[in-house]
Amino acid sequence: MGKLPATKIESRARQAAVSANSVRLSGTLVTKGATYKLDMRLNADGGTGQVSTKGSSFELLRVGKELYLKADAGFWSHDGESGGGGGAEHAAGKLDNKYVKVPSGDPSYQRLSGFTDMKLLLDGLLGLHGKITTGDHGQVNGVRTIRISAGTSGDGGALDVSLEGRPYPLRLQRAGGAGVIRLADWNDSFKITAPEKGHVLDYGQQIPETP
Repeated sequence: MGKLPATKIESRARQAAVSANSVRLSGTLVTKGATYKLDMRLNADGGTGQVSTKGSSFELLRVGKELYLKADAGFWSHDGESGGGGGAEHAAGKLDNKYVKVPSGDPSYQRLSGFTDMKLLLDGLLGLHGKITTGDHGQVNGVRTIRISAGTSGDGGALDVSLEGRPYPLRLQRAGGAGVIRLADWNDSFKITAPEKGHVLDYGQQIPETP
């Protein structure tokens, strides 16, 4: 594997990734001027995990097309900061660490569900931009890897690909300094289940914006 041309390594890594049934994706993602920290477990049915941005942290759970969000009272009370008063704080308190179903028609649905979509994330993350070259051997979490990078000095992105077993991508440095992502637990099957109805509340209005 390590002796193959860089383009072949990239192709095989992408093939291994898209054929996998599940993955754990963690790290930092910069998109549209916002920085997100992710720790998500993803499979064909959906995803579950935590997202943090600008001091705000929340959990996402998607089962099929059903998307749920769980956050603390501070996340829900931000709408009341400009004068919502105690009523907003009281409502936020009820939502504290409860699952809230995100309606498919809510403006935030597509953006938030994107963090739980394995195919969408991998398609968007695994691309390298520019001429691809082979770099050094290394290790990611004790697994031997070969690095391929694109552009000048890797500014088009870099990928550390496993030299053990299937050539899964294990670490991605995004082009233009747009984050570093680790990919682990490939094909470690897990089941995603919807929260019990008693633990799901209706927010009743548009989900608060995150940066």
